[in-house]
Formats: sequence, C-alpha cells, structure tokens
Amino acid sequence: MKAKHKVYYNLHKHCLSIMLRGKVLEHSSEFFLRDVEFRVSQAGRDRVLREKRKNVHAFVCGTPDDGWPIDQNERKVTYNPYKFNSFVYSDTLEPVYKAKWVGVINRDIFVLN
Repeated sequence: MKAKHKVYYNLHKHCLSIMLRGKVLEHSSEFFLRDVEFRVSQAGRDRVLREKRKNVHAFVCGTPDDGWPIDQNERKVTYNPYKFNSFVYSDTLEPVYKAKWVGVINRDIFVLN
C-alpha cells in the first residue's frame, strides 16, 4: 500500500508541492489522489489570522493515483483561511473533509465522490 502524500499550492514557486513523510518530493502543475482527507492546522490558521501573512497549514492528503475515473461529475473545492476553518465546496460553501478522488490542478481542487 502506498503512503499518504500531502499536497499544497506553493505560493513562492507557483506550483504544487508534493510531500511524503515531511519532505518535498517534487513540484508539479497537477496531482491526483484517492482516499483523500482535507486537513487544516488550526494553529497555522490562527497564525495566518494573527499575522495577516500566509503560511503552509492546509493540505490535501491521500494516496497517489494516475488520474480520473471515467464519466464522473466533479465538484470544485476551495480554502481561504480568512473566510473558512476548513476546505469547502465552492458552490455551496459546505465543509468537506474527505473525498474518494481528488485532482489538484494548479490552484484548483476538484473532487469526485
């Protein structure tokens, strides 16, 4: 079984950073995962709110996958530490914590359940 990877958007490099066991393995413009958890460190978010400066504290975590299953409807997910304490669906602003498949493409996060 493959280990869980953490993915976040790197504001300095303008790409995705893919981490495993605390180390950045690679940078990419897209990454696909399955059995996903959306994680937000409350302490990191509190620091963003206090300092008004972004830091890495929110991740899409899951098992790497090759791509999308065929014929699935996707929903977009977003995270803004100034507005939300979790990742949310873009259309309803309903919190989302888990998903079956996720594609992270540049700054966009797409969910398939």
